[in-house]
Amino acid sequence: MSPKRTRRRYTAEFKAEVALAALTERQPLAELAAHYQLAPAQISRWKLQLCQQAAQVFAEAPAPAAPAPDVEPLYAAIGRLQMENALLKKTLGPCQ
Repeated sequence: MSPKRTRRRYTAEFKAEVALAALTERQPLAELAAHYQLAPAQISRWKLQLCQQAAQVFAEAPAPAAPAPDVEPLYAAIGRLQMENALLKKTLGPCQ
């Protein structure tokens, strides 16, 4: 029985480094794969992913969301109106 291999996880920085090295094409893909101990197909996928998502680096950052409104005064006003409504119902009685 062979021991169970755990799945390797790579950081985004490592993936970017490998993909940029593959993008510059100073070394053949097989040499890069041997150097980083990766499959050539994995390096090709990361390179393709980098090329496809490169435009997002220069895209404008989304505007920050507006802060949530303070709801405490609104809850206080609702409570006050409910109390006034209950008081009016008691003092006026049923209206016909």
